Amino acid sequence: MKPTRPFHQTPVITIDGPTASGKGTVAALVAAELGFHLLDSGALYRLAALASLRYSIESDDADALAKLVGDLHITFREGLAQLDGVDVSAEIRKEEIGNRASAIAVHAPVRAALVARQRAFRKEPGLVADGRDMGTVIFQDAPLKVFLTASVEARAARRHKQLIQKGFSANIDNLLRDLRERDARDSQRAAAPLKPAADAQLLDTSALSVDQAVEQVIKWFRVVTPRSVS
Repeated sequence: MKPTRPFHQTPVITIDGPTASGKGTVAALVAAELGFHLLDSGALYRLAALASLRYSIESDDADALAKLVGDLHITFREGLAQLDGVDVSAEIRKEEIGNRASAIAVHAPVRAALVARQRAFRKEPGLVADGRDMGTVIFQDAPLKVFLTASVEARAARRHKQLIQKGFSANIDNLLRDLRERDARDSQRAAAPLKPAADAQLLDTSALSVDQAVEQVIKWFRVVTPRSVS
């Protein structure tokens, strides 16, 4: 049996970036290509946001939100997000949930409560983690850190297309406004603000296809950890 590498040597690719930059799609495809586990950290915050609504906890009550996060029964199975054993994958993708997730993510106690849960996803043969502070806070020793960017117009167009395809109503002007507000909130928060890690590779996806973005990330990974990929 091949010996298991020490925890800190299990390879991690972090893919951070603003809302609708394509990080979730790119991360999922990179993980599938490499046979790695996948962490959608945004889903954790969205699940917390949904639970806070269900339990009538205000988005500015940091202590109550942190306790809620610590008590949540969350599972990910076959690409589905479950809260208390119920599939809520579609519900957490609604814009109102995304906006609330951004609002509760500004609280340091909430983020601290989720740290251990996120780091627990680091298992052999490797992990691809997408979010907003994967490279700067959660997996600072990751051999490859990627920060995806795209113009707000390109991101609004992508989000509009995604919502329409899923059967949700969407207004492009409202999406532009929401994205600008969320960008400001995420980048200006005191706790783990959205920014590239100092050693991150920057990838602007405004004019790239998903396949091109995935190819670039895998190329970078093969360079930094050539022995980790067959």
